Amino acid sequence: MTEQATSALLIDGQEPAEVRLHHVWNECVGAGRANEALRADWQAHFREAVQVLGARHVRFHGLFHDDMFVYRTDNGGGFGPNQPLPEPVYTFAYVDKVFDAILDAGARPFVELGFMPRELATQTETLFWWKAHCSPPKEMGQWVALVDATVRHWIERYGIDEVRQWPFEVWNEPNLVPNFWTGTRTEYFELYEATARAIKAIDPRLRVGGPSTSVFVPDARYSGETHDPSLEVETAVATDPDELDWQPVWIHELIEYCAQRGLPIDFLSTHLYPTDYAADSLGDLKAITRQKDATYVDLQVLRTIIENSPYPDAELHITEWSTSPSSRDAIHDTLFAAAYIVRAFLKGAPLADSISYWTFTDVFEEGGGGIGPFHGGFGFVNENGLHKPTFHAMAMLHRLGDRLLAELPDGAITRSSATGDVSAIFYNYPADMGTTGLASRNGYAETRALAEMGPERRVRHRVEGLRPGTELTVEILDWEHGNVAEAWYQMGAPLNITREQTAELRHVADGLHRSTLTVGDDGALDIDLTLPAWAVASVAPTLARAAACRIPGALRPRGGSIRH
Repeated sequence: MTEQATSALLIDGQEPAEVRLHHVWNECVGAGRANEALRADWQAHFREAVQVLGARHVRFHGLFHDDMFVYRTDNGGGFGPNQPLPEPVYTFAYVDKVFDAILDAGARPFVELGFMPRELATQTETLFWWKAHCSPPKEMGQWVALVDATVRHWIERYGIDEVRQWPFEVWNEPNLVPNFWTGTRTEYFELYEATARAIKAIDPRLRVGGPSTSVFVPDARYSGETHDPSLEVETAVATDPDELDWQPVWIHELIEYCAQRGLPIDFLSTHLYPTDYAADSLGDLKAITRQKDATYVDLQVLRTIIENSPYPDAELHITEWSTSPSSRDAIHDTLFAAAYIVRAFLKGAPLADSISYWTFTDVFEEGGGGIGPFHGGFGFVNENGLHKPTFHAMAMLHRLGDRLLAELPDGAITRSSATGDVSAIFYNYPADMGTTGLASRNGYAETRALAEMGPERRVRHRVEGLRPGTELTVEILDWEHGNVAEAWYQMGAPLNITREQTAELRHVADGLHRSTLTVGDDGALDIDLTLPAWAVASVAPTLARAAACRIPGALRPRGGSIRH
């Protein structure tokens, strides 16, 4: 224990009113599809996400896709005898490798049940280069049998106490017809009902939820059984999208459906990208960027819905969130995204049980592999394992304690209830941005104009009541430090980087500005930082930073339940 406090803590001369700070940002992280988790680089990136960023769960698509070879109707003879089987069999060799790797890294799966195996699908190859089959099943009983066999296999392999810690989410974004779902809303609800009943029949303490819809919309495009693009026109031509009434998709409807039938909802899940793509009268999609507090506002709406519903104790999981839902949005690679996500996570922390950043790695192949090392992929790290600014932002958030001492306009000061350590995070989301959120960018060169935003911000705080002589490390992420995509751009933006260039970029990526603060003899810590626009800064015990930077892959005890 490194207890810092020696007397009553004071923040800027005031006694803090401590409240719980829920680390919603690392309860769960997203990834592309199950098969990608068989790759050595994916697993290395994930171990680092667990060890350095504190990730506790991971969620991905494609658990039942053909490339995981779970649902088998023949013996796969290839050039040899390919014999049909008298009855379907379930093989879990690939799934076991993935789940073993997740658990061995010290985390747990957030299980997304989908998509449909080819032999069960009513429509096939609905989206992605890997040809996902996102349709209702040919026969619901066959789907139920698959879910039942899978969950029972996990219980046999890992034990019921372990599997009870895994949330089970039914499907992904079924409102996005005909891509992620080819059926109707009612058909999805029927899938939810059959799946939820099957899971609860195995063990009533297993947790199930949905509808995993995307995203908030301000019109009636999803009010019917299928998506109606003609109802998006008013949104597409709105002069101020933030004046519109943004509401969740299928949340009210699922609650009503389940309440009428006595079905369980242990958690509600949806996706809160603070963007929208609405079709105009010609059918062209218009990208819409919502104001910087869109996520916070949406979370308040969801929390109110749950509290006033027949399921007031249901958890709320945002199972996908990022600055935009595009895996080719250059913002994801930048310093600008780091400041944005720190601000959004801190504001949203009291309102959700988890907010899962989409995704932790650029090993992500919905549209195929990325073109170039910085192509706007979602990940905290690129395909080479280079740390983007968002990686460092997440590491700084992870160093915060679980008790909020001061909620500040520019960050937060916290304490660990386990060790007494005081830590802080600060950011400068530029005043020049006003209420504007981050708009998507097609290429990195286009994003660089945001670097001209200002002004800088001086952060000054005094923390009293600490142990004299305690050392804290200050890390600052800004345009000149840790800005790896800019360094790549200055190289000439090479499409295929050499081993030497990779080493150079790795040095830049991790080259944050670091200094040391020491608590004075009077037990006071004076924080006085000048943060340029978009900068993010961490103040944390030096030993905590050393622990956070231990070698990826060193095991820690598995994370606890996602419910705290």
